[in-house]
This record gives sequence, structure tokens and C-alpha cells, in this order.
Amino acid sequence: MKLGVFLSEYRTGADVLDRLTADKLGIIFVGNGVYNAAVKENGKASSVLEKKASFYVLAEDLESRGFTAANVDSRVKLVTYGDVVDLIFNDYEKTIWI
Repeated sequence: MKLGVFLSEYRTGADVLDRLTADKLGIIFVGNGVYNAAVKENGKASSVLEKKASFYVLAEDLESRGFTAANVDSRVKLVTYGDVVDLIFNDYEKTIWI
């Protein structure tokens, strides 16, 4: 199964991600979840980025929180709303929101 996960919170949800199994996993950071893509605490990136997955961050949500593409971890791809629609319809069979 190809699973797309919308992660809308920071510091929560990693335990749920640990329990998910999929042939292809994509994590899309939205809302406050964008902090996982841009913030480093004590020099370390979010533990979510250690998962075996493709990572995306919604540009509009990132910018509304004062970040730019330069703040985003290199493992994360910046996407627009249109890109998210394409991911849902072309890349992932199922989606969930955590």
C-alpha cells in the first residue's frame, strides 16, 4: 500500500508513525507540523525525519509561520496546494491525518 500521512502537529505523532506499515510512505507537513521540517532543537532535526519516507512541507503553511525554503531540512521537498493534490491522486492510494 502507498500511504500519504498529513502531519499537522509538532512533537506529537511520531509514535503513530512508528506503528504504520506501507510499501511507500509519504509524510506531508501541514499546519504546525511544518516545524518538523524547519526547526532544530539543540542542533538536531526532528526525529520524524529519521523515518523511512518521502517528506513534503506545504509552502503556504511554512511561510505563514515565518520560515522560508532556506530553513527547510534538505530531506524535505517544498510543495504547494496543487502539488499536494497531485500527490494524493497520483502517488498515494490512501491518506490519513495525524
